[in-house]
Amino acid sequence: QVQLVESGGGLVQPGGSLRLSCAASGFTFSSYGMSWYRQAPGKERELVASITPTGGSTNYADSSKGRFTISRDNTKNTVYLQMNSLKPEDTAVYYCKAVRVVFPTVYTYWGQGTQVTVSS
Repeated sequence: QVQLVESGGGLVQPGGSLRLSCAASGFTFSSYGMSWYRQAPGKERELVASITPTGGSTNYADSSKGRFTISRDNTKNTVYLQMNSLKPEDTAVYYCKAVRVVFPTVYTYWGQGTQVTVSS
């Protein structure tokens, strides 16, 4: 059974930090690209950051660059999102996503999300 379980969300003051984790099971984690998305109330889900299966390459949304860092540990089947200098506009539900393309099939899995609230 495929599972992606996010954790690490919570309430933090502006300027603070959080580290999100996403633990994967039920599939070959090291074969999947991993991403973090977020969705704020009334807004569409948006990409925050992504990382290739080996961790050799990362990509960030403009809003995340310089503040967030995505990483992964394939020995622990876990992807992380270190978030620093948090702003109120970072408030959202954060989701992890796993993707693998085995042409012509795209395998996609989502976690259930973890709430991040940035407020004083």
